[in-house]
Amino acid sequence: MTTSYKVKFWGIRTNTRPQGVGKKPRIVSHTVRWTVDNREKSSTFKTKGLAESFLSDLRQAARNGEAFDPESGLPGSMVKAKDTRTWYSLAVSYVHAWWPHAAAKTREGMTDSLAYITPVLTGDVSGRPDDEEIRRTLLEYSFVPEDRRPPPSPKVLKVVRWLEAASLPLSALEDPKHTRAALEAISLRLDGKAAAASTYRRKRAVFHQVLEYAVELGELSANPIHKVKFRKVKSTGEIDRRSVVSPEQARRLLVAVTYAGRTRGPMMAAMFACMYFAGLRPAEAAGLREANCGLPATGWGVLTLETTRPESNTRYTDSGEANDERGLKHRGRKATRRVPIPPELVAVLREHIDRYGVAEDGRLFRTRSGKSFPGSTVSMVWKQARMYAFTPDQVASPLAGRPYDLRHAAVSLWLNAGVHAPEVAERAGHGVDVLLRVYAKCIDGQHETANKRIMEALTT
Repeated sequence: MTTSYKVKFWGIRTNTRPQGVGKKPRIVSHTVRWTVDNREKSSTFKTKGLAESFLSDLRQAARNGEAFDPESGLPGSMVKAKDTRTWYSLAVSYVHAWWPHAAAKTREGMTDSLAYITPVLTGDVSGRPDDEEIRRTLLEYSFVPEDRRPPPSPKVLKVVRWLEAASLPLSALEDPKHTRAALEAISLRLDGKAAAASTYRRKRAVFHQVLEYAVELGELSANPIHKVKFRKVKSTGEIDRRSVVSPEQARRLLVAVTYAGRTRGPMMAAMFACMYFAGLRPAEAAGLREANCGLPATGWGVLTLETTRPESNTRYTDSGEANDERGLKHRGRKATRRVPIPPELVAVLREHIDRYGVAEDGRLFRTRSGKSFPGSTVSMVWKQARMYAFTPDQVASPLAGRPYDLRHAAVSLWLNAGVHAPEVAERAGHGVDVLLRVYAKCIDGQHETANKRIMEALTT
């Protein structure tokens, strides 16, 4: 291989696409440019972070005195790495590249998906550890940034060495059987039963993105997932109508919550009320502050939502706590959403503040120590409330099976009350198209209206 030490680097070029008259061009990619022996080279990346990381690697190689290959434009170490890159190495690289740009729940879903796929994409190498050991090592060590990794035990190091030796080279994924094996793995749960369609779709998206990352880096010529005809029943995302409670059932549940524990239930009651009367997501309720609440003495009030506090494993959060503070779902970091609330919820929130006060940062719902309620505790209180409020048959049914179902009941109520879809979507924080697709089966009166119109047509 002919090599050269004559290397020159240029700045990163930002590539944009026009958005129309008067609109700011949209950034679509970033191109790293350099020359080797006066031959121009370039590599394009979707994010500026990836481009900067790649350019940094090139410059580091040049500073270390490495010779560059004029054909590929890469230093010798990177040429070798490209030829020997394994799936395990790619997956680790992908996680580390995207970690800073992802929310805690996204990190958790990403690493969980890769922990299903990685053990499958291995060869027949002796000394294979137990599958549970492999999964635990991936989640707790390999798929965590180096500065967050715990000191590795001898068992962890043994698993890592086996993965490095057994992981298939990326070139093996050109054979559809390996890609199919990975898709089969994510279509099943750990107990071997079929995974939900939405779970499969989420994990497949991660697999697809990692393979696209390999294509972007030039380590695969094309995404091999497109060659495999593997289909799973699509999930519409529609709400199960059987889970939606009536206003009377919802109020009964909210009362029952106050009987779940000496203090836990009463301190959570207003939080559940926000999910039902304002249609808040649990993470939105957890982030609600007194400053966000307009609570007049009479009449309707308003909640101005601006933050959420989703719960995740502390391994994935930036704060090291179970709840990171984030912006509203599917909106910009500083975006807000106004939700008018009925007098009944205004009274509930005023009473809650008078009785329990607020946290140091103004949050309404927190434990005695000031932290957000753990999801396991919320689920436990909700389970008890259902047992107090429902008959045995209702307890065994999907009716309000999760606290989130209170939000579904709220949105269904608004639609059935005749509130226009755009207004409901604005209050719920949905797009109109998503709203109508998700809640299609929860809108009453459609059959009767359709029958009436058909009858009129038949008798005309």
